[in-house]
Amino acid sequence: MFDKLEDLLIKYEEIMGELQSQGVADNQDRFRRLMKEQSNLTPIVEAYSSYKKAKQTIEDDLLMLEEEKDEDMREMLKEELNDSKKSVEELEQTLKILLLPKDPNDDKNVIVEIRAGAGGEEAALFAAEIYRMYVHYAEERRWKIETINAEETGIGGMKEVEFMLTGQGAYSVMKYESGVHRVQRVPETESGGRIHTSTISVAVMPEAEEVDVVIDENDIRIDVMRASGCGGQCVNTTDSAVRLTHIPTGIVIYSQTEKSQIQNKAKAFALLRAKLYDLEQQKAHDAEAELRRSQVGTGDRSEKIRTYNFPQGRVTDHRIGLTLYKLDKVMNGDIQEIIDACIAADQAAKLSKMNEMQN
Repeated sequence: MFDKLEDLLIKYEEIMGELQSQGVADNQDRFRRLMKEQSNLTPIVEAYSSYKKAKQTIEDDLLMLEEEKDEDMREMLKEELNDSKKSVEELEQTLKILLLPKDPNDDKNVIVEIRAGAGGEEAALFAAEIYRMYVHYAEERRWKIETINAEETGIGGMKEVEFMLTGQGAYSVMKYESGVHRVQRVPETESGGRIHTSTISVAVMPEAEEVDVVIDENDIRIDVMRASGCGGQCVNTTDSAVRLTHIPTGIVIYSQTEKSQIQNKAKAFALLRAKLYDLEQQKAHDAEAELRRSQVGTGDRSEKIRTYNFPQGRVTDHRIGLTLYKLDKVMNGDIQEIIDACIAADQAAKLSKMNEMQN
């Protein structure tokens, strides 16, 4: 591990030297690539520098303890020594996590697809609430939110909704939301007060660039039509809605949120690229089934990942056994604690797997 860290430190210094050299800013592509590499290496270099400083402190304190006769000074040195040893242990763990293989999609924007499942209108209402939960979360992180398509029910529910989140590291965070979300509560229409269980599915897909997925135009059927909706100003009166059909896979994309046919077409193609890229990703995951099972949040989308129990005011993430009694805050977008716990569990699983392979 430490040989690798020394190599990364040398690489970091070379990058910093090149960034400070004259002329590099003239090549914008290279400048951006170097800045991204520098940004990725900085946390590792800072942690490694702190680690080496703590190790040096331990050596210095041990030498001083051999020579020091004053008991008060010896006690101070012993206390500093214990603190440094603790820091070294913590920093070693941090460095191991920082050196874990990075998901190449982590820095990408995401397209999120929410679909109502079992439970009829109640599931559609819950889908709309989860959509708003993600919107609040994205706003808190200052991410850009763009709705691609929304099929509303007319009484506040959504049969399905697709939207893009644009922001730093969006996929690295949102990928833990993929799966089946279950709600337990008494519907307003339930006169007997019985608790109903409904489900929705969430799919989080990394945005795919044109270089990631090459689409043959002969494989696409494009239909334009008038946007549909529940009435009001948002419904277009021109043929601006776009439907794409990808013939080889049968994937159908519908985009109607923009007034311009060109904009709707661009959004539809973005979603299609993401879906095709996601299919390739799923195939790769299936080929590494054992590794996939060892990780949190990147598994089968049919997996039930979370339950929202309204009568008890609790949220339970079944993958990591976490239960929080702050349902109101969660539904208002306060999901960072859940995501942080998923990330920690994912890292722990990967570290365990890595240790097994090394042993």
